[in-house]
Amino acid sequence: MKQVHAVLVFFSLFNLHGFLFGVEIGSAKSEEDKRMDTVRYGTETEIAALIQTLKGENAELMDKNLEAELIAVSQNTRNQNILTGLLGFFADRTKSGLEDRALRAIEERDDEAHPTVLAAINYLGKVNAVEAVPHLEALLDANEERYMDAAFRALGRAAKGNAASDQTADYLIDFFSNRNPPDQNRREIVIAIGETGSKAGIELLSDIAGNPDERPAVRTAAVEALSKIGDETGLNPILGTLSAEDPNLRSSAVAALGPFSGKAVDDAILESFRDSYYRTRIAASKASGERQLAAAVPYLRYRAEYDEVPTVKDEAIKALGAINNADSKAVLDDLFSNRKISDRVRMLSAEMLISNDAGMYAERVIAEMEDAQKRNQKALYSGFLKAVSAAKTGKVEDLARRFLNTGGVIEKSYALDMTLTNEFRTLAPEIRLLLDDKNGSLARKAKATLEKLGMPAS
Repeated sequence: MKQVHAVLVFFSLFNLHGFLFGVEIGSAKSEEDKRMDTVRYGTETEIAALIQTLKGENAELMDKNLEAELIAVSQNTRNQNILTGLLGFFADRTKSGLEDRALRAIEERDDEAHPTVLAAINYLGKVNAVEAVPHLEALLDANEERYMDAAFRALGRAAKGNAASDQTADYLIDFFSNRNPPDQNRREIVIAIGETGSKAGIELLSDIAGNPDERPAVRTAAVEALSKIGDETGLNPILGTLSAEDPNLRSSAVAALGPFSGKAVDDAILESFRDSYYRTRIAASKASGERQLAAAVPYLRYRAEYDEVPTVKDEAIKALGAINNADSKAVLDDLFSNRKISDRVRMLSAEMLISNDAGMYAERVIAEMEDAQKRNQKALYSGFLKAVSAAKTGKVEDLARRFLNTGGVIEKSYALDMTLTNEFRTLAPEIRLLLDDKNGSLARKAKATLEKLGMPAS
């Protein structure tokens, strides 16, 4: 009897140990393994939740095996929600791999859900899938109105920068000129012509831009398309719209000047700072930055200090950073140093200064960041921290080490950015302490940082 009791006790302990061992093994699964299981066995709701999580993460951090598994799922699934979600996710990240499945969705569109077909069309455009050009043209020739706008946009993008661009532009020009498309399609066709980048579209686009009887939305699209093509023969039609009555057309015309050069262009940009429509002033700021227009510095300073629209101030500061000469640096320094000016202006000015000369400004920004923390100015602290995290200089190594040792999750994440940007390999021991899976995305970022630096994880 005692022997039987001993055997029962042994088996009970064995089963308990096995149960506990199983729990331990199950809980030891890495985050990547759990995600793979979700893709392989999960419901559409679970996979959709995973995609939403992935959307919030750095595209470069996605596990390659997981990416391959997602592609495999797209090839085989008949679940419309999963397929639509995957097409949208890969389109947002301009990742190839789903071209064949997207083409199949277009060819078999009568058997696919409407949102899936639209997602497939959009995907093919986003990844510049030149092989999709004949399929998209066939779709447009079928005159299925529910897909027309999306197909025009995708067609222009798919043909951009390759041997199909001129032929595709000719197809779109013919469609606009000879097939009498409805008003809702005309603007999309004009946009698509610009997307091809083909000079074949300049004549038609110029006529549209200069036609006062054409709808402003279509004229605006023509101006933007001429800018995308960027050929000098398209400049005069753009300049001609700077005095248009429609404010959106005026602002679009200023924005379209970026790729062009010459005194007439410079003068037009400077004059646009006086426009009462705020979008035109934004466009003037952006164009000044793109052209590094030194003559715009006093205009930009005035806008950064006094404009009533915060977005105009932002774009003026960014333009000063882009110009990056002695005068613009002095303006940014004044804006950053002035504690009486708005936090928003100071933070963005700090970003510009550090992006242009981190060695000169990193320590000053760190000092202001620490002062903001002492004063419990949380927004200002966060803004300066963001600026410092992008600094390419050895002067942030001590800060990165301190954050890795004692900072919160956000500080540790920024410390990893500093480490990778400056290749602080001496911080590897501190980074390895973050590799525990319980740290979630921070652990994945730490692992990726070590890999990019060519450092072992242990």
